[in-house]
Amino acid sequence: MGANLWVNYGEAVAAVLFGIGFGNLLLQKNLIKKIIGLNIMDSAVYLFLAEKGYIEGRAAPIVVNGVQEAAAYINPIPSGLVLTGIVVSVSVSALMLSLTIRLYRRYHTLDLDQISLMIKREGR
Repeated sequence: MGANLWVNYGEAVAAVLFGIGFGNLLLQKNLIKKIIGLNIMDSAVYLFLAEKGYIEGRAAPIVVNGVQEAAAYINPIPSGLVLTGIVVSVSVSALMLSLTIRLYRRYHTLDLDQISLMIKREGR
């Protein structure tokens, strides 16, 4: 098992980061900390995809020196997925932060429990 872990240390780091982000998302009450946890989870997924797309000894899929064999290059799809995911996660983070600012301006707190109590009181 130790040899496999050493060879796949990138995937193991991605799994640990995902666990940290998920735990942060579940256990924190502060909305900013929840957003940070979600961003850590995003980064873990991107690291995992980048690790899975890399093949030792192969180059980026750019034809150089007339080499056109597919065996000489890595798979470009994971890299494209990572780039697309980064763009989407930046947009989602910006939206979540803007909504958090709106919630703070209305309720003067970032504690999710206090906000839900205030919303229940407003509904009566």
